Amino acid sequence: MSDVRWLSAEEQQVWRAFMTAVTKFTGHLDRQLQRDSGMPMAYYEILVALSEAPDRAMRMSELASVCLSSRSRLSHAVARLEKEGWVERRACASDRRGSIATLTDEGFAVLREAAPGHVAAVREHLFDVLTPEQLRALASISRAVDAGLTVECDKARAELGEF
Repeated sequence: MSDVRWLSAEEQQVWRAFMTAVTKFTGHLDRQLQRDSGMPMAYYEILVALSEAPDRAMRMSELASVCLSSRSRLSHAVARLEKEGWVERRACASDRRGSIATLTDEGFAVLREAAPGHVAAVREHLFDVLTPEQLRALASISRAVDAGLTVECDKARAELGEF
């Protein structure tokens, strides 16, 4: 226990403020999407990722990586999106073990309808409350935290067979 680098009082305050802000922000965005579009933020993120992919299609393993999701969690979500008619899944021609998820026209229309409310919520509760200097600092901080976690997250996914 003596080798633990305990948080100082100031670090403890920063940590709790950060976690509170992230939890409230993501919770608010999820509730907004549920209320206005009938989908959780995880489904919205899948639709966005597919909408940005060539031919609105992506291998499921790549989609899981882009959405920071496990393959099993993504597969469950895509199954729900298939039931809605928003996504179609088909076997990958080059690799029989893989499959491709494709955003349907109906799914694209649902995304187009959901996007304005989502963007408004992001703008109102993130960009509008920060100064330009704070936004630059947030971008820098976010990149640093992401870079510090990338190797660890990749290693954990590999151990779990997620790659």
